[in-house]
Amino acid sequence: MNPGQTQRRPWIVGVSGASGTAYAAAVLRALLDAGESVDLVVSRASRLTLLDETGIAFRDAHWQQDLREWLARGADGKPGTFNAFEGRIDAVRHWSAGDLAAGPSSGSYRVKGMLIVPASTACVAGVALGLSKDLLQRAASVTLKEGRKLVVAVRETPLNGQTLRHLVALDDAGATVLPASPAFYAGATHIQDLVDFVAGRILDAAGVEHGLYRRWEGELGGGSRTV
Repeated sequence: MNPGQTQRRPWIVGVSGASGTAYAAAVLRALLDAGESVDLVVSRASRLTLLDETGIAFRDAHWQQDLREWLARGADGKPGTFNAFEGRIDAVRHWSAGDLAAGPSSGSYRVKGMLIVPASTACVAGVALGLSKDLLQRAASVTLKEGRKLVVAVRETPLNGQTLRHLVALDDAGATVLPASPAFYAGATHIQDLVDFVAGRILDAAGVEHGLYRRWEGELGGGSRTV
């Protein structure tokens, strides 16, 4: 590192195989808009979900091209909805989910914390049990053992007793369990508004500034008014 150069300290964003790849895209765009660096881990299962929900095949060899296409797509599936993030794509570093020698697999690798969005029940179980079967789970285990911020945006319904016990175990270990549950008081008029609300709550839990949704100010009916 050159004298005076600031050491890179990214947020790890892990994308697991649950439905809700639009949540991950919204979080990634907002992190880049906030000037944050990102280390991205996309699980094998999530690539199937991404292909099903968007038609995008996420490939390690072409990840920048595929990421641009993914982040440009709106929650309604329309391509080219977003493009303001384009100049900040260089702030993203991609790690293959099978690379257990990657930077985020070690506690000595400097990061701010980790956001798992969306988090499948399989991912929740793997992290709660410390299985570390891939880089996403290993990075989450490292985040917990180092006492860093871990936000787990679980996306499943209904939840059975086993998953609930795993979520309690994550809470006991210091993680923030954040169900992907959209709210309607912010005056949502589009599916993207509901997605952005969840993404905004994830960033709130991480302490990252954003402008993704209208905050509650104690005034009834505020969400029904046109801003």
